[in-house]
Amino acid sequence: MSDEQTADQSRPGQQPGRPGRRLARAGRRLGSVSRTAGRGFGRAARSRATRRIGVALAVVAVSLAGVVIGVLLGARADVDIGPFRAEMSVTPAVDGGTTMAIPPLGALHVDSHEGPVQLSIRLGSLDQVRPLALLDDPNAITRASQTVVGDVTEGVLRLGIRTIAVAVLTTLILAALVFRDTRRVAWSGTLALLITGGSIGVAATTIRPESIEEPRYEGLLVNAPAVVGDVQRIATNYSQYAEQLQHIVSNVSRIYTTVSTLPVYQAAEGTTRVLHVSDMHLNPTGWSVIRTVVEQFDIDVVIDTGDITDWGSEPEANYVASIGLLEVPYVFIRGNHDSIRTQEAVASQPNAIVLDNEVTEVAGLTIAGIGDPRFTPDKQTSPADGGLSKPATDQVIGVGEQLAATIRGTDEPVDIALVHDPVSAGPLSGTTPLVLAGHTHNREVRMLAEIPGEQPTRLMVEGSTGGAGLRGLEGEEPTPLAMTVLYFDAEHQLQAHDDIRIGGTGQAQVTLERHVVAGPEPDPDPSASPSGSAVPDPSATANSTPSTVPEPSPS
Repeated sequence: MSDEQTADQSRPGQQPGRPGRRLARAGRRLGSVSRTAGRGFGRAARSRATRRIGVALAVVAVSLAGVVIGVLLGARADVDIGPFRAEMSVTPAVDGGTTMAIPPLGALHVDSHEGPVQLSIRLGSLDQVRPLALLDDPNAITRASQTVVGDVTEGVLRLGIRTIAVAVLTTLILAALVFRDTRRVAWSGTLALLITGGSIGVAATTIRPESIEEPRYEGLLVNAPAVVGDVQRIATNYSQYAEQLQHIVSNVSRIYTTVSTLPVYQAAEGTTRVLHVSDMHLNPTGWSVIRTVVEQFDIDVVIDTGDITDWGSEPEANYVASIGLLEVPYVFIRGNHDSIRTQEAVASQPNAIVLDNEVTEVAGLTIAGIGDPRFTPDKQTSPADGGLSKPATDQVIGVGEQLAATIRGTDEPVDIALVHDPVSAGPLSGTTPLVLAGHTHNREVRMLAEIPGEQPTRLMVEGSTGGAGLRGLEGEEPTPLAMTVLYFDAEHQLQAHDDIRIGGTGQAQVTLERHVVAGPEPDPDPSASPSGSAVPDPSATANSTPSTVPEPSPS
């Protein structure tokens, strides 16, 4: 090669020869192919991941659907409980709990466990031969009732196993129809087993045996005492829970075999039953309900915390004549809708006792009461928002102070104090263990602010026994009729209360909720307390969460 050719090839910026151009084009094609292949592999990988997620979600959905369908269709078992043929079933639920249906008496609802399953027990047909045998042999009922807990336990175990089996089998069938793939069917069945077993496990680990102390009854009012039972017979631990279950079965057995009467648990010796009513507001339905409760619950005394009428007029005085038909003492204090003429009409009834800053003894209980200082039969006498003005507040609190002074001046300790408006209850803290009130048309139970060195005081505000009268029909739903049965022991201590609630004017559904009040803790050193006995814990109630509601438009 000459020097000129060498110089020409080494000049800066000179284009390469033909072989160099081919090599450059090949490199560019290779790079393009590599990028295309990379994008293809990326899309394929993403497609596989998306498909796997979709398959997993489909497996979960099919498993859940299979479990729900299987539980709804097949999670039930027939068992013998005493003389009954009962049906047990499990249904999906958020709150859990147990429902025991006792046709035709009604149903008991117990907050026995947490979700996500609810246990239902329905007493069905009665073996006619077995009850007759029980009646012929005095010891047969005892022997039969001892097997009730074992029957229920065995039935629950059978139901749990059946529920798991049905749920898994249904899921396998559904998965086979949807996927037609053995692996996916297997995964669906395994997941169904975990879901069903886990749900039953959660229910089993959250069982609350003490929940039987506070059953909620729904059904006919006349059957409530027979189904719920006497307060002294209610369980306080698991063994007593088993005993109570035996009593329920024994009672219902007698109901089916002796249709002429309804068996009611005998009251414990010394038990006093008080019916608290308030705010009747001229509703005639309230009297029929009160008479039914007085008869069925064997009430000793009725306490009315006012507003028996609406306008306090003389024609309304005839409404109170039904008091004399109750055949039990009727203790009354005046409400803000009751006039002096209303009070006089009540006092004229042969069994009525009217208290106005006075103390009396009825059915062994010492009761103090005072009438409401206001007479406000129309809404124009108070602010439209239902609040109290400063003078009205001072007036209402003032009657509470008057009654507190009267109680402190008595020789005997007062068991119950009565006021119409809960605002009057504050000054009564420490003077009595229990204050009853009304006025707000909303049930409320709470402890008053405790005074150091004084006994705790519980305030119980009743709803409207008359469903707020005609004004109860102003809303979309009628105001429910409300009343409470209070149980006092021989020492005049409140042991429990049954809250009764009827759907409202024109409605017949009844709900009864029992609340058990814990007794006082024993005092290791009697001399440490002036009275020589322990002071009850103000929070020691079966349902200790207070629910405070604002006062509505003046009642």
